Amino acid sequence: MADTVLHDLTDHLATITLNRPDAMNALDTATKVALRDALLDAAADPEVRAVLLTGVGRAFCVGQDLREHAGTLAARDSGDGDRGAALDTVAEHYNPITRAILEMPKPVVAGINGTAAGAGMGFALAADYRVAAAGARFTTAFAGVGLASDSGLSWTLPRLVGPARAADLLYFPRTLDAAGAERLGLVQRVVPDEELPTVALEIARDLARGPTVAYAGIKEAMAFGATHTAAETLELEGRLQARAGATEDHREAVNAFVAKRPPRFLGR
Repeated sequence: MADTVLHDLTDHLATITLNRPDAMNALDTATKVALRDALLDAAADPEVRAVLLTGVGRAFCVGQDLREHAGTLAARDSGDGDRGAALDTVAEHYNPITRAILEMPKPVVAGINGTAAGAGMGFALAADYRVAAAGARFTTAFAGVGLASDSGLSWTLPRLVGPARAADLLYFPRTLDAAGAERLGLVQRVVPDEELPTVALEIARDLARGPTVAYAGIKEAMAFGATHTAAETLELEGRLQARAGATEDHREAVNAFVAKRPPRFLGR
């Protein structure tokens, strides 16, 4: 795995850290491949019960590395490269990264330590819980460089702020501070910059100690309910509740309630 993405697994928590601080964690090809693979590995690993995604330095992720992208465009325009290669990264990298965050059957926390722009904002909004440093900044960015949105922003943003505000933020990219992001519902919590690493880790560790199968059911039901009828969602909830009800964690929680003690979840 490239050293531009750090991956640690401790106490069932996978911490995945973007590590290109000198480039504000911009996404060159090596970083995109490493991030995609780290997330897919975490999704498939039964030892992982929660994921924390964060960055090193003053940015969470500023999106595509435009210097690398400019070189790819120049090669295409000169006839030295595949005409479609410049944007093949959407299918090869951005879509799999976003889907891994959205679809993995375990909660993902985004610890937004600084600027989240373009795909960086998309990855953050795909997470289940977002805690931002007070100095963090957000921008959709895409229209400003003549591109449509990717990394799931056309799906996550309207769900979080409504279609009218989403259109405003996508058509007219500008910088939104952390307090504004919290007011709009883009993040669940804002903390002082120096507290972000500790608070994000505490939230992620708490989820990693929780009822993993129940969390997976909640995540699946919310995503399903966004595009299905109430009747269809109720039917799915019944199936997911039956699955959660058959877990050791459910039995442990009931026994703990009767015994008047905190439950000790095992994630199964």
